[in-house]
Amino acid sequence: MAEVYRPFARVLVVAALLAATATLMLVTVQTARAAGALAIGKCGAYGEAFDFRSIADASKSALAKCKDESCRVVATVKRGCAALAVDYANPCGSHGWGKGPRLGASQNVALRSCYTDGAKDCVIRTFFCDAKG
Repeated sequence: MAEVYRPFARVLVVAALLAATATLMLVTVQTARAAGALAIGKCGAYGEAFDFRSIADASKSALAKCKDESCRVVATVKRGCAALAVDYANPCGSHGWGKGPRLGASQNVALRSCYTDGAKDCVIRTFFCDAKG
């Protein structure tokens, strides 16, 4: 009777090994793409890039997405998050940005920075987290 179950057991072992290999590959690919950048310009202009292989690639992409000549990269993250806050009543006025290991932390820093810059009613304009943030 044990002879009947051996081929089935082998199939189960092979299937389990294939599933474990696929999971490991997926985690490795996601971790490898764990760089992001936030670029900001005048009047609430911004560009964001996340899940890139390198900070340089993320920065280049963020600058390309930012539709203002004054844009500059203000935050880069590796396995983290970034956020931009602007004054709701005057997007061309006060603003703030932040970065941190988690989304909530980066948004809190951005809002505090916006209020410190003189805004009265700050709102989050954009945010992102990369693969591990």
